[in-house]
Amino acid sequence: MRGLGSFLKEAYRLAKPYYTRSDERWSAWGLLITIIVLNLSMVGISVISSYWHREFYNALQEKDWRAFLQLLFLYRHTPSGWLPGFCEYASLLVAIGVYKVYLNQWLQIRWRRWMTTRYLDEWLADRAYYRISLTTDRAAIGTDNPDQRIAEDLRDFTDTTLSLSLDLLSNIVSLGSFVTILWSLSGSVMLFGITIPGYMVWAAVVYAVIGTCFTHLVGRPLAALNFRQQRVEADFRYSLVRVRENMEGIALYRGEHEEQGLLLHRFGAVIGNWYAIMRRTKLLNILVYGYGQAAVIFPVIVAAPRYFSGAMQLGGLVQTAGAFGQVQGSLSWFVDAYASLANWRAIVERLATFHGAIVAARAAAGHDFERMDAADGTVRLHDVTLALPNGTNLLEHADLVLQPGHSVVVTGRSGSGKSTLFRAFAGIWPFGQGHMEVPERAFFLPQRPYIPLGTLRHVIAYPHPADDFDRAALAGALADVGLSSLVDELDHAENWPMRLSGGEQQRVAIARALLARPDWLFLDEATASLDPDAENELYRVLRERLPNTTLVSIAHRASVAAFHEQRLVFRREEGKSGELVPVTSLPAAAD
Repeated sequence: MRGLGSFLKEAYRLAKPYYTRSDERWSAWGLLITIIVLNLSMVGISVISSYWHREFYNALQEKDWRAFLQLLFLYRHTPSGWLPGFCEYASLLVAIGVYKVYLNQWLQIRWRRWMTTRYLDEWLADRAYYRISLTTDRAAIGTDNPDQRIAEDLRDFTDTTLSLSLDLLSNIVSLGSFVTILWSLSGSVMLFGITIPGYMVWAAVVYAVIGTCFTHLVGRPLAALNFRQQRVEADFRYSLVRVRENMEGIALYRGEHEEQGLLLHRFGAVIGNWYAIMRRTKLLNILVYGYGQAAVIFPVIVAAPRYFSGAMQLGGLVQTAGAFGQVQGSLSWFVDAYASLANWRAIVERLATFHGAIVAARAAAGHDFERMDAADGTVRLHDVTLALPNGTNLLEHADLVLQPGHSVVVTGRSGSGKSTLFRAFAGIWPFGQGHMEVPERAFFLPQRPYIPLGTLRHVIAYPHPADDFDRAALAGALADVGLSSLVDELDHAENWPMRLSGGEQQRVAIARALLARPDWLFLDEATASLDPDAENELYRVLRERLPNTTLVSIAHRASVAAFHEQRLVFRREEGKSGELVPVTSLPAAAD
């Protein structure tokens, strides 16, 4: 965990952009200032309430019926000035309280919307999300579970930052207002031969300082515990999502017992950390509740001698106790807000770590391979070194030229680096160096297609907007890949990742390529889930429908190799650097 100074700097850095650089900054400041004014108005009303309670209890003590009615329903002139009736100031208090919460929530959702948009932009830009997944140490807290960082931590940051800062401001103003009242009501006391003026104020200060010190000692571990709790909760939720996404595979393997063991293990981490939070919170609550209860009676005990001596009336005693409570409460803000502060610190730490990972990933973009658009449509590698995240080189100083119109099949042992080479072609692999030229109109199909949520029309058109293609084009693409039975469901929104089989998902990916009509099509075993006849049929469709597209395929079947004019073998022994070897003839079977 960071030191206090660096933590506050991070919190300021996270909050500052919305109020200084966003398009909403002026309206945000307007809302914030209005909320601050309403909060300060609440403090002002509490000051009026202090004098009202003094006069009300004095009226009760003196059995003044007329003053009693005036203070309830009308107004009354007192030595302290004009005081409104209870109905008037209570109605105003309700109105201010309602709109203070309403405007606070409005500002929260606007701030959260802006921060969410900003974080999504930064996370997705320059494929930072992908680079983080490749380079992040899984033990690093704050860069794992980015869904939680964006969905939950941003929500909690805006909520907690506003509530804590506004509450602190209100307490500071309240302290300034009630210290004067308490000082004037306290009188003096003789202690060890020394006259202490405003002794009730000093008593409140001593009481608050003692409580603050003990609270910090007891509650300090909560920040780290809350930090860890968010992570283990996210890990458990992620495991549940994985089960939902892979139900069929788990069922076929009969892996329910293993999955249950994993889920219970991760839930055990949730429970274990929660117990630690419970134990620490119990100790903190013993202190906080005991401190709060003592604060109710403490000012009455301290002020009682002056009341019994006749130096003050009952109303004065009530006002003194109330003013002491306000001063002591303001001074004890740290005590009362400690649990919230600990949680806020954990939130800031996670967001700061996550933002740092995004910045580092985006800064690294463009500082690995020198990648250019090939104006003449030729794919070129010059002096390219391709590496793994652990530093192992897959290729060293490789040169390669792929001419348009000459389709190539890439073969080699599993794990040799063929897919990594394709990722480098696509410009998403950051580990390596050298010069690379790839035409802009290139389309890449991975072995496991991505199936987004939404209608089937959206699924087929991805990554293009669904309205880029009319119904006839979508229906034609589905028919070409053998999915004509789904044409009537183009506008149906279902759980398509679960409904479509692995082979059907790969057919959908081929349909996307038919719609995109790229100059180069890279297929990373993109038909491996299909039987050989279906695979051959899809390659024939690609040849017929995309005659001007150059195919580059990773494949292991000789039948697929037959649809290509050239063969490139990726040869590499485990732990060593490999090489790309052109083969002039295509054998009956691929490696």
